[in-house]
Amino acid sequence: MDDYVLLDSGDEQKLEKFGEFTVQRACPQAVWKKQSSEAWKPDAIFSREKGWQFFRRLPALWQATVGGVVCKIQLTDFGHLGVFPEHATLWQSLRSHASANTNILNLFAYSGGATLAFAQQGSKVCHLDASKGMVDWARENAALNKLENVRWIVDDALKFLKREVRRQSRYDGILLDPPTFGRGSSGEVFKIETDLRPLLELCKEVLSDKPRFLTLSCHTPGLTPIALHNVVSQLFPKQKIETGEMALTSAEATPIPSGSFAKVLF
Repeated sequence: MDDYVLLDSGDEQKLEKFGEFTVQRACPQAVWKKQSSEAWKPDAIFSREKGWQFFRRLPALWQATVGGVVCKIQLTDFGHLGVFPEHATLWQSLRSHASANTNILNLFAYSGGATLAFAQQGSKVCHLDASKGMVDWARENAALNKLENVRWIVDDALKFLKREVRRQSRYDGILLDPPTFGRGSSGEVFKIETDLRPLLELCKEVLSDKPRFLTLSCHTPGLTPIALHNVVSQLFPKQKIETGEMALTSAEATPIPSGSFAKVLF
């Protein structure tokens, strides 16, 4: 059972509960008013100016279940906690497309929430991220969930895909969540404006003869659902494509738009 909850949002802030601890962080898109000022009793607050401020003693790390996956939660110097809950709805919606007979590739895979959701389905998953630290974090999450059917890769996504094309490796499902800007494991520069289309073209080349899905998500301002639909539909003109906004939602709080996605379903 999930124990992540968006408690409230507004005044450019969000209040979230990860397991037994409550955290307040900046949220520039939350330009509306808070629903209930009484709910705002965080254990910790993060701001870029002051870093973390604590109102209760927090452990160095703890656990929270998000989208059916147990995740290690740890406060980082840049305000992240090791999981993006807005992705959970996306990976949950794709669980039915995976089984023990499917090979899944997860690019820019971060701490492995989607990776482990598909591993729970019995799929063989290749998890790739350019950060060794994040791959190590994902390995810890795999251990928490008692999952072993994952291939771990620290590499630049474009370089890896080019090798997979030459090897004739094929995947039944691909997820990718590219950053606006990033650096590969050997210092390669990634810019979404120039590299997104070549990245998708390579992904298309490594899809199997009977693919299940390809899912693109991103948090880049300006890359709206329409923009993602346009680029994806040019590569897959005959396929069903679903697009929309990722969002943090709960019964208690105003939903927070948190990026865009496009799903190609075969």
